[in-house]
Amino acid sequence: MLRMVKIVWLGFWIGIATLVLFLPVTLSALLSSTGNLPFSLSKIWARTVLLVTGTRAVIRGRERIEKGQSYIIISNHQSHFDILALVTSLRIQFRWVIKKELLRIPLFGYALYASRNIFIDRSDREQSMKSIHEGMDRLPRGASVMFFAEGTRSPDGTIQRFKKGGFIIAMERNLPVLPVTVNGSRAVLPKGSTDYHPGRIEVVVGDPIETSRYAEDRLHQLIDDARSAVVANFNPDYPG
Repeated sequence: MLRMVKIVWLGFWIGIATLVLFLPVTLSALLSSTGNLPFSLSKIWARTVLLVTGTRAVIRGRERIEKGQSYIIISNHQSHFDILALVTSLRIQFRWVIKKELLRIPLFGYALYASRNIFIDRSDREQSMKSIHEGMDRLPRGASVMFFAEGTRSPDGTIQRFKKGGFIIAMERNLPVLPVTVNGSRAVLPKGSTDYHPGRIEVVVGDPIETSRYAEDRLHQLIDDARSAVVANFNPDYPG
């Protein structure tokens, strides 16, 4: 019974926040040539969901982010709540590399599109890389791109192997990799569940990794170093 009440409660507030923000996001998309304004407005939606679920996002290491610098942000992925925690805590302009199926979600899909996020077809690697390059070319100055390097949410809470797409882009564009670790989100909402639990999510920013130090044949070393940086700040028992 309690589970059903929580689902209805969350669904109600998501619906309200989406309806209230749809018009401002749509108008801001027309007024903003960069997508920065609709992205900023989307933070209100994320904060609303965190608030009504009793979830708080905290961050460590934000001082490692250089203002105005574009990054390829590499994060682990435990839960849908990772997205909310990252959007509200990093306080920088970034865009997501996300599956094109999310475009079909009423209102929310358009908000993602208006914010100039990058949509890919995960079944077609060649086309996906082309879409990422085209999306990178449309980014405003100083904006970063976020990759969930595992490709999908971890099924058991452990950090899975990292896919190389984001790292290839980082090397080709000579952009630093920013390793980010999310802790505690799986306890709030694990993969495959609709029953959320109030709690705290921690976002930890690691030291940026300069890709200029890596030759083309050292791609796998870059991946290993970034994954090690994410794992080093990972606490599967957080906030215990």
